[in-house]
Amino acid sequence: MTAEDFQAAIIDASVAIKLFVVEEGSKQADLLFNRLADDPPASFYVPDLFYAECANTLWKYVRNYGYPAESARQDLNDLLALTLQSVSTSDLIVPALELALAYDLAVYDACYLALAQAAGLPLVTADTAMADKLLDSPLEVRILSEI
Repeated sequence: MTAEDFQAAIIDASVAIKLFVVEEGSKQADLLFNRLADDPPASFYVPDLFYAECANTLWKYVRNYGYPAESARQDLNDLLALTLQSVSTSDLIVPALELALAYDLAVYDACYLALAQAAGLPLVTADTAMADKLLDSPLEVRILSEI
């Protein structure tokens, strides 16, 4: 499956951050997010905690790797400008806890899975450790490096 195959998906923070911090998977993230400009545009969904996770990751890059604070601020503004469909975490938290318990995941990661399950859409992630825990699950998880 390639980036062009995704008309709708759940996108996690590990994918979105690659739009701004150049690292392995950044090219695939660019291709995926370019789908938002298609006619018709792709529909990408995120739990509302996505924005806090992305901001926290940018903060870590500033604090630990000398990433310019002004770049982090601009990256966050650019992220907020994307046409992502945000879903309240309060709507996801009960099934997220169940998924976290079932698959030994952090609850915030399980929020993405709960959204994917509720929407019947694949989750796209760069978190291979999480994806590995879900190999035997009925959930459709796509690893960014494989698209």
